[in-house]
Amino acid sequence: MMENALEDRDAVGVSDAVLLDDPNDTAAFIENLRKRFRGDLIYTYIGPVLISVNPYRNLPIYGLDYEKKYYNVNFIEVAPHVYGLTDNAYKQLREENRDQCILISGESGSGKTEASKWILRYIAAASKHIASVETTKEKLLQSNPVLEAFGNAQTNRNDNSSRFGKYMDIEFDFRGSPVGGHIINYLLEKSRVIYQAKGDRNFHIFYQMLAGVDESTLTKLKLQRSPVKYHYLNQGEVRTPGQDDAKQYQVVRDAMNTVGFGEDDQEEIFQIIAAILHLGQIDFKHEGNYAKVLSHDIVKIVAQLLGCSPDKLSKAFLHRTIEARGEFVTSPLTYEQCMYARDALAKAVYDRLFTWLVTKLNQSLEPDYDGKKTLMGILDIYGFEIFEKNSFEQFCINYCNEKLQQLFIELTLKSEQEEYRKEGIQWEDVDYFNNKVICDLVEEKHKGIIALMDEECLRPGDPTDFTMLEKMDRSLSTHPHYLSHKLANTSVRKSLTRDEFRLLHYAGEVTYKVHGFLDKNNDLLFRDLREAMTTSKQKILQTIFPASELNQKKRPATAATQFKTSLNQLMEILMSKEPSYIRCIKPNDFKKAGVFDLEIVGHQVKYLGLMENLRVRRAGFAYRRPYETFLLRYKSLCPQTWPHYDGPAERGVEIIMKHLGYNQDHFRMGKTKIFIRHAQTLFAIEDAFQERKKQLVSKIKAIWRGRRQRKEYLRMRFQVIFVQKYIKRFLAVRQFKKRKWASNVVRDFIKGFMARNADPCEANAKFLQFVRYRFLMKLSQSLPNVILRHDRLWPDSPPAARAASTLLCKMHRRQIVRKYVRGLSAERKRQLEMKYLAHELFKGKKATYEASVRNYFVDCRPDDVRNRIGMIETNIKNSGERLVYCTAVTKYDRHGYKPRERILTVSNAAVYLHDAKDMKLKHKIFLNELKGITITNMGDGLLVFRTPPENKQLKGDLIVNCPHVIEAVTKIIDTAAQNKSLLTIVPPGEVQHHLNGGKQGIIEIKKSDTDITAIAKKNGHLIVMTSC
Repeated sequence: MMENALEDRDAVGVSDAVLLDDPNDTAAFIENLRKRFRGDLIYTYIGPVLISVNPYRNLPIYGLDYEKKYYNVNFIEVAPHVYGLTDNAYKQLREENRDQCILISGESGSGKTEASKWILRYIAAASKHIASVETTKEKLLQSNPVLEAFGNAQTNRNDNSSRFGKYMDIEFDFRGSPVGGHIINYLLEKSRVIYQAKGDRNFHIFYQMLAGVDESTLTKLKLQRSPVKYHYLNQGEVRTPGQDDAKQYQVVRDAMNTVGFGEDDQEEIFQIIAAILHLGQIDFKHEGNYAKVLSHDIVKIVAQLLGCSPDKLSKAFLHRTIEARGEFVTSPLTYEQCMYARDALAKAVYDRLFTWLVTKLNQSLEPDYDGKKTLMGILDIYGFEIFEKNSFEQFCINYCNEKLQQLFIELTLKSEQEEYRKEGIQWEDVDYFNNKVICDLVEEKHKGIIALMDEECLRPGDPTDFTMLEKMDRSLSTHPHYLSHKLANTSVRKSLTRDEFRLLHYAGEVTYKVHGFLDKNNDLLFRDLREAMTTSKQKILQTIFPASELNQKKRPATAATQFKTSLNQLMEILMSKEPSYIRCIKPNDFKKAGVFDLEIVGHQVKYLGLMENLRVRRAGFAYRRPYETFLLRYKSLCPQTWPHYDGPAERGVEIIMKHLGYNQDHFRMGKTKIFIRHAQTLFAIEDAFQERKKQLVSKIKAIWRGRRQRKEYLRMRFQVIFVQKYIKRFLAVRQFKKRKWASNVVRDFIKGFMARNADPCEANAKFLQFVRYRFLMKLSQSLPNVILRHDRLWPDSPPAARAASTLLCKMHRRQIVRKYVRGLSAERKRQLEMKYLAHELFKGKKATYEASVRNYFVDCRPDDVRNRIGMIETNIKNSGERLVYCTAVTKYDRHGYKPRERILTVSNAAVYLHDAKDMKLKHKIFLNELKGITITNMGDGLLVFRTPPENKQLKGDLIVNCPHVIEAVTKIIDTAAQNKSLLTIVPPGEVQHHLNGGKQGIIEIKKSDTDITAIAKKNGHLIVMTSC
């Protein structure tokens, strides 16, 4: 709704310019457009008139979502948009059966063509989708690409400028569905065919054909791909950045197929277009006072493409035939006349071809529906033009805009006066510029500029543009809106040349150059060229150049007169319909997005007559709305009307206005509407409404939140109770099951306990299982962690678990042993291995064994020996052996048993005895030659090495006393591959030892009462006294 946008009016302006403070302030009006343009709001209303500012870029404001948004709503209730205006017109057409027309005007490049496209697309989308009318919709939409290709061109101001005026009537059936259409074209700028200004292009179709046809067709048409090769194309701009001519050519061909152009028609059309390009390549040469054709080959190509005789065409370029009093006089042409004839033929052929295309489109759009039809007209016509050099075309275009402005003002005033009359509001005269005086200046019979031009064209003699200007100066010298160099005062004369005249239009002063006015008005094509065209074999050329044309005696109307006649017919058509207006504005001359040039927009605002429109619309009151609409929006501002008002809407509106403090100076009450005089009054009401809305929103939010929370609470309470019910039931059932299970378990346990000593059976199975379980749980908490006392520390088991206990005891012991063994270091493992060997050798056999168990074995003792055996160790290594063990011992001679201090050394191959003083080797016994080792089972350290008798060097068995006899013997046995058979342990008594020569000695082992061990000689025997 329009009022919804007022809250942001400071940032993006107002959506309807009638709400501006001062309807005479042009700067404020333009600033409002600029604000909206910067916010990508390109549409603005002046009442029912839509202003559209070209954004020069695609905006996301079209498409299906927007079509739905604007469908069948009041256009003042939504933001300004071309869809809103179109829907309003379409709704009136459908519901009230009133013919409509939408007038689109604006300068070249302002977006008129795009606006007409969106109108057609919206109508196609909004109308009912019935299979029978879908083809008609498609034809209506596809007629645009065809008309644009042949009637639009690139200019300095617009890449797709319509160079003709177009009025399209869309015909609807009783359901509001489009069933057909009719197109009227006005004043095609055919001079563009032969000449383009710098930066301009010829009509699109020339470039599209060259870029899009295949090579075979190009060869057939005798064309080259590059537009630069052709005189009619290379005068302006050849290529447009970002425009794909080849792609557009295919679009045009598809559109032509859709709207009903056959293959033969299309082939002939492009032959004619190619012929026009070749026409521009024809050149002539001077021959005396006349001319000759210089390029005969090109003439033949043109004749072939146009389907006429080359000789006849060549002759027509060089001669002119005039009928005078029933006789035909032929005269040769000068070089300049030949060039004129060539260009005139190109323009005439293209102009008539374009008219034929429109006729063909109308035939395709002819409805099959015979019932009553309603019409919607779309007028897409050139806007007011002011160039540096303005010619005949600008004169006609500006004359057309004068007529449209006159119609616009009359219809707008009439509409406003009618609304005031219906509402009973006194009409206030509006000061505006009535441009009827300018329309009369141009079109008045016998006195207007068009009549004067026609007189000069028909005058005998040699009329020129300058004689026409002189005639105008004489006839219009007193007219206030006409000025020329001759009539101007000294200061103004400097701005006018002798070939110019100036008209004071409603949009401002425009200066026209008279050069070419008479030629363009005559629109003369020599009889010879027309005669050559009537002989063409092409169907299209036979249609547009009928043979009957040569028999017409009456001179055809001039171009200006034809245009005036068609324009007056257009005015009658528009007056018979309900009009809607779209005023298009371009924001800059450079086609750049986001650039808003205040000066350029200001000129367009002026010559589009927007300020006059605004003043007429305001007519004393800036805002009007039906009572129901106003009351519905603003009833919250008054306690008497909020929240419900049951009385008449008119009375409710009056109560609101009085409550807000306004009187008759601020508003008037009509029959169905309220009229508010000043925009500030509406702004104040809207601002109060926005504040009130915030208060109401806060109150509604509070109530809604409370209601929502109450509803949420009740929902949660219900859910909690519901869940509680099932949870309580579930818990009760579960508790019952637990108790039942517990009672069964207790009963079975008691029964099992009573039968615990019986054989396993069903009665005591669970009890025994429980006993085993309890034993296992207790066992898991009291497992022994030592090996030596493992069996003693193992818990006692009940009878039911005894077998399992025995098995688990073994397994656990093995596990502890395994864990202990895996945790041993290499040194520790070696010690245990030696201890185990000692255990096997001495356990229960040697009295001193128990005392030796707790002490680790060492490789060398005592420590002072290690410091002295370096030489011994070296010698052993040199012999390829490895030192294993050494200790200090006492060696007893075989004869006399004299004690001697020796060092006992064991290698991996032999046993050595060295002198303890000088470390000299005294004895060496290889382990593989050792016959045995004899020791006692007492507490002494006696050690007898049994040597082989055949070894004379050893002189018999060796007798030594070793303080660490268990350690030494264990080391020797281990080194001798653990040959345990070498060891002999004897009880107290006599021990024989062998001497050299087969003799034997006696060692007596005796018990002593003291703990001291003594060794002595007595009676030739070695006496060993020990306590145990």
